Amino acid sequence: MIIVNADKVNMTGNKLNTEKYYNHSGYFGGMRVRTAKEMKEKYPVEWVKHAVKGMLPHTKLGDKMRGHLFVYTGPEHPHAAQQPVELKVKG
Repeated sequence: MIIVNADKVNMTGNKLNTEKYYNHSGYFGGMRVRTAKEMKEKYPVEWVKHAVKGMLPHTKLGDKMRGHLFVYTGPEHPHAAQQPVELKVKG
């Protein structure tokens, strides 16, 4: 699956300010907390990948499905040879 324009994805309500994403480096004091607004501005690709990861099964099959996911910030992508079909989404 190819997702383009990841920087244009939005959340409803006040979730941009209240939703938090946690990451730990493994070192003491290595907890990093980011808001959804910060993730959208600085890391839109990782933000969309994290959302899709939560929707997929947390098994070997889900790992394989995530391997077929490609996310890009702009409308350009290098997968033209696969002839992807555009899927229109309301919104």
